[in-house]
Amino acid sequence: MTTWEENELMTKVGPGTPVGNLLRRYWQIVGAVSDLEKDPVQPVRLLGEDLTLFRNERGEFGLLAERCAHRGISLAYGIPEENGLRCAYHGWTYDTEGQVVDMPFEPMCIPFRITSYPVQELAGLLFAYLGPSPAPLVPRYDLFVRNDLDKEFHVTPLDCNWLQCIDNSMDPAHFEHLHGHYGNYVNKKLGRPPALLPARHVKIDFEVFEYGIMKRRLLEGDDPETNDDWNVGHPLLFPNILAQGDAKRMTFGMRVPVDDTHTVSMSYSGRPPKPGASPSKTLRVSHSSPYESDGSIVADIVPKQDWLAWIAQGPISDRTREHLVTSDKGIVLYHKLLMREAEKVARGEDPMGVIRDPAKNVCIDIRREQVTLAAYRPPGGATQPVG
Repeated sequence: MTTWEENELMTKVGPGTPVGNLLRRYWQIVGAVSDLEKDPVQPVRLLGEDLTLFRNERGEFGLLAERCAHRGISLAYGIPEENGLRCAYHGWTYDTEGQVVDMPFEPMCIPFRITSYPVQELAGLLFAYLGPSPAPLVPRYDLFVRNDLDKEFHVTPLDCNWLQCIDNSMDPAHFEHLHGHYGNYVNKKLGRPPALLPARHVKIDFEVFEYGIMKRRLLEGDDPETNDDWNVGHPLLFPNILAQGDAKRMTFGMRVPVDDTHTVSMSYSGRPPKPGASPSKTLRVSHSSPYESDGSIVADIVPKQDWLAWIAQGPISDRTREHLVTSDKGIVLYHKLLMREAEKVARGEDPMGVIRDPAKNVCIDIRREQVTLAAYRPPGGATQPVG
């Protein structure tokens, strides 16, 4: 059983906390490039810190402290200019490194700097690094760098702690019940046919590898000799990216901690273009809410079912009241890995999966299954993203 102290350690993400320090050793996604094309200055909350994301008129990206050092006004109202972000109140201007480069009215520009974090663009996304220097490389995972796919990016804010989302990724058996039986129940209430044909899980397994944990499952009716879900599986890229999908649709499910009680669920997907068509050069970006207008969650599809399960555990799940069993061995493994890697960071070491060698980072091929959950497909039905 998880102790109160262990739950506190694993769920707190703010500056100076053990897991917060760990998560700061990885680049975290703060948005899409196209979002800043619509509005070049936006407030951002990431790992418990309130920040200002902006794009200056040179096209450079910056992530600064929330407020101007002069009189404390929010920099989210700032004006992007060639040399940085100009405060709306008195015109103090900050470059992408947080350095004041202009102080109108003052006889000289005082050498003053506010908190800033590096931002890099990859695959139409903006990655921020909140950890100590020198920063590692932004991982060039295969789906991010492939140029032969049509790409989509979907963003959903969630009222729950990030670890609830990751625990779900380490829990294969929930698919049979949450997505199978409960999903069909919801669709029945909506007057729709079953979306999935639930098959019983026969066995599950997990393997730690260089970049995270490989998850495998075998369902009743599947051949263990040829089944991709068992022989290959799909990985959780430590600490918070689940590689999903198959040859028809590859997906990275990313759970980015906003603070201790809020998370942003992000889905980055790629699929082959239609026959004869060229891949789109534009990343399609969409945003959604898990809630209906009355505040309920109608969990008729797989992503909504996951959101429901995560949110319904409360802002921070009380793991001291859980009773983990054999089907939860993946969760136990992840928790041990999380605490092990946090201890490595406390010793001044790099945690697993951090990349500093450019030669290893040209394109990181992530092994994953190519045919998923065949036992679940209703006749003539399409598959949904795997949890």
